[in-house]
Amino acid sequence: MRISTKGRYGIAVMLSLAERLGQQQTAVDIAKKLGISKIYLEQVLSLLKNAGLVQSIKGSQGGYLLDTTAENITVLEILKATEAGLFERAETSSEESAAYIEKAIQNTVWDPLDKTVNSLLSNITLQAVLDNSRTLGSGYMFYI
Repeated sequence: MRISTKGRYGIAVMLSLAERLGQQQTAVDIAKKLGISKIYLEQVLSLLKNAGLVQSIKGSQGGYLLDTTAENITVLEILKATEAGLFERAETSSEESAAYIEKAIQNTVWDPLDKTVNSLLSNITLQAVLDNSRTLGSGYMFYI
């Protein structure tokens, strides 16, 4: 599976906003932090805003913030907002004269794959990614 830069940046942007929950961040600040183009970042933020995942506040004191808590946002929601083609149905592989082959492939390969990916991504919350980020960024090594 290949996730585009919009999908990867979408998760990174959401993580950046979750790190400072309740505090507005400007597109310039997020772009600098993540090392990405402000113009491209604004496209990603627009997709996230249209999906209802972020709020934008206009004006000189404006910026972006999460629309809800990190526990209530899944990676699936972020990717659905930013990856239009990722969740499209698979193209057909056989001619209409062999429709049973297409149906067999759909039933045994594509449908279970779609179900598994959706299930996995819907069980990963932004909070889980944030917790992992904080552990990795703490500078401490934990041994169990």
